Amino acid sequence: MATKQAQNKTYSPRLSVLYREKIVKELKEELQLANINQAPKLEKIIVNSGLGKAKDDKKLMETAHNTIRKITGQEPIETTATKSIASFKLREGNKIGLKVSLRGDNMYEFMDRLINIVLPRLRDFHGVSNRAFDKQGNFALGLTDQSVFPELSFEETSPAHGLQVIFVVKSESPEHAKALLTKFGMPFVKENK
Repeated sequence: MATKQAQNKTYSPRLSVLYREKIVKELKEELQLANINQAPKLEKIIVNSGLGKAKDDKKLMETAHNTIRKITGQEPIETTATKSIASFKLREGNKIGLKVSLRGDNMYEFMDRLINIVLPRLRDFHGVSNRAFDKQGNFALGLTDQSVFPELSFEETSPAHGLQVIFVVKSESPEHAKALLTKFGMPFVKENK
């Protein structure tokens, strides 16, 4: 038992080690930062799925729950409507989605799989958008189909639903956040000049 705990203490995800040993120093030089602590840092990754149709289709909620649990390794929490909206036939308290917040080793493991396995499997994929950053530097990525994750079998991906992956980055600007994600290997679309 003690040896297993010792083994777990020595393991660090590949991207976590790469960030600490190489990326931070490179970003400090490239972005001309005064202090190494000013370098952009990935704080968490939020994986969510909006399931507005799920109030009519219980199988969709169940499929999405299993999908998010399998691809993230964590139990998702249900999100509920905060207001009633008559035109959408939505009542306050209805279950409308699922979400998971990944931090630490789980976050780096998920990002590694997403960048190196999932994104290359997308059909007609030419890169992720450069415009998906908000003012704080957080990056949002949408997937229309969950079947590209290798952890899922064909039976588990029916019915299909979309996923949104949000990279919460502590940075001074979106440009700094983009520099960080590029170092991690995020395949951004080349800009035409």
